[in-house]
Amino acid sequence: MLVIREATAADAPLIVEMIRELARFERELDQVDATPEDLLRDGFRAEPLFHAFIAEWDGHPAAYALYFFTYSTWAGRSGLFVEDLFVRAQFRGKGIGKALLRRMAVIAREQNCFGMRWEVLDWNTPAIDFYGALGARVQNQWTPVMFRGSAFEQFASEEPAS
Repeated sequence: MLVIREATAADAPLIVEMIRELARFERELDQVDATPEDLLRDGFRAEPLFHAFIAEWDGHPAAYALYFFTYSTWAGRSGLFVEDLFVRAQFRGKGIGKALLRRMAVIAREQNCFGMRWEVLDWNTPAIDFYGALGARVQNQWTPVMFRGSAFEQFASEEPAS
């Protein structure tokens, strides 16, 4: 049986464990720097930078979702950004991912959001097909941009031109 609950500070190590599982699946485990302490600092404070759910199947941690709010200048309203949605392999096909997305959609509607956004790897066809079946639209005309690491640090450290 499925139970979805809000994550608590005690879940920080579990969330990091599943973040690493997701990164392994996405073939980017070497990119994960997050620690339980990072999640505790940023997600479990008076004004959290993110929110998270844990999905349990028959009492076993099966999935997690992590989201935060953004703002759309075009819509003139907030949006909900799904940073992570991950269902462990042995629990896939049970409707857990759909239930987590629905829970976040309800929150987005309650917060008067224009909608929800997330990213999917172009080779993850099962996920793309799943999202399409829900009515979500893959926006392949947009290309994500990532600015991090030493290039980001160097750029941020430079003095602006006067």
